[in-house]
Amino acid sequence: MILGGAAMGTLSSFDWKEGQAPLQLKGNIHHGVCAWTMPSLSLDELCVAVKKIGFNAIDLVGPKGWDTLKTHQVECSMCNGAELGIPKGWNDPQYHEQLIKNYTELIPQVAKYGYKNLICFSGNRNGMDDEVGMKNCSEGLKKIMAVAEKHGVIVQMELLNSKVNHKDYMCDLSPWGVELCKMVGSENFKLLFDIYHMQIDEGDLIRSIQTNHQYFGHYHTAGNPGRNELDENQEINYPAVMNAIVATGYQGYVSHEFIPKSDDKIAALAQAVQVCDV
Repeated sequence: MILGGAAMGTLSSFDWKEGQAPLQLKGNIHHGVCAWTMPSLSLDELCVAVKKIGFNAIDLVGPKGWDTLKTHQVECSMCNGAELGIPKGWNDPQYHEQLIKNYTELIPQVAKYGYKNLICFSGNRNGMDDEVGMKNCSEGLKKIMAVAEKHGVIVQMELLNSKVNHKDYMCDLSPWGVELCKMVGSENFKLLFDIYHMQIDEGDLIRSIQTNHQYFGHYHTAGNPGRNELDENQEINYPAVMNAIVATGYQGYVSHEFIPKSDDKIAALAQAVQVCDV
């Protein structure tokens, strides 16, 4: 795949600097950023930075950060705080009691703050058969769906690659996740389709989005290989992928989850926003 410099942009040619007017975004993509990718910034500083760029959503913030977001009028586009970590998830019944307690308690809080997305994980295989793991996930998740439905919160299981970043993770292919969605049978359970992770484990991104978009409730970005900037040094044609997402009628968030190599982290984030703003 050949990516034109004009389409993807480079940090050397991207001239937005902090202090300039916010980017004039088209409104087809609702942008966010994952808080953990900017460790040098406090949550207050990140809130200020995203508004300077021209968007107002941050992913993966738990209850302790929600008042800060409210102060800055920034949305929490994907909440966390109920999970037990990535390896310990819904596929293992030994964690169900604690997970059910955590999610049952946190879902009303998410709704109280006006948010609607809450992340979850399948957990690692640890020798478990994928069909058994799917059945276990479904049985556990069904026990929190009534609470999620009552409060209008969507519990979203993230698709992560098991080849590079999260060895042994079970929900590593979109067909497995889609079957789990069908088994759970609630509009309040969907998949977080991480474009970077799915490029690594399955590819064929646009076809996956076109075929299964009704099961995808959120999207993440990052350049592959490396999980860095969305520039000409990585292989994903992000404008094409974003156009495919827009064509499905998706109205949720696309949150950037890459680790900037550039010294100017905010400019790198602004560049990613511009690349994806189709």
